[in-house]
Amino acid sequence: MQRRVFISAIGLVPAGVTWSPHSQSQVINLNDAINKAGRQRMLSQRMSKSYFALALGVEPVWSARVMDASIALFDRQLVELKAYAPNSQIQSTYQRLDQVWNDYKLALVGEKPNKERGAKILGLANQVLPLAHEGTVLLEKTSTQAVGRLVNISGRQRMLSQRLAMLYLGSSWGVAGNTAQTDIQKARDEFVQAHAVLKSAPQNTSSITDSLILAENQFSFYEAALKTLRPG
Repeated sequence: MQRRVFISAIGLVPAGVTWSPHSQSQVINLNDAINKAGRQRMLSQRMSKSYFALALGVEPVWSARVMDASIALFDRQLVELKAYAPNSQIQSTYQRLDQVWNDYKLALVGEKPNKERGAKILGLANQVLPLAHEGTVLLEKTSTQAVGRLVNISGRQRMLSQRLAMLYLGSSWGVAGNTAQTDIQKARDEFVQAHAVLKSAPQNTSSITDSLILAENQFSFYEAALKTLRPG
């Protein structure tokens, strides 16, 4: 029951899908590249979260659908980002990411969830994440506009929300190790700090400010759900 309360709080139970693996089919500009690169970070955590939800029997049909769509989207965006990469350093980052991604993707599919594979998947997610982040940061550095930094920060918030859920479910299942509580607190603190940066951005419109206030209110429910964690 505690796990189901948490899953409802983080939005794994469908309330409408906000993205599709068949949406935009190419990188159209640098900010779009930063956005998609940042989304790769989020997807790296969402896939493991969905795998752990499947293992725990939480909304299995929806969890399987989210994982399949996330794999497809990560695959397609990686192709797009490799093609767009504006310099050799970014190209090298995405080549390295491609190698780790192949191992991660193979681990996610083909077998019924089990704890041995779950621990491997968590390790691979933690290898994919820093490479996806590196690509995002390098793309941001090529931007001459301050908005590029804000796109990166807001994209990282998506990742942190999924990482919190992944760590919660992994700990509930007993595959997240002894550092799960520390990792959850670290991700929570990073989310709060980044939210403060976004709220103070001079580029904010009234609509963006309203959305940030709504996100802040929703995060309070998220934090309450995190406190229900009972490690497996």
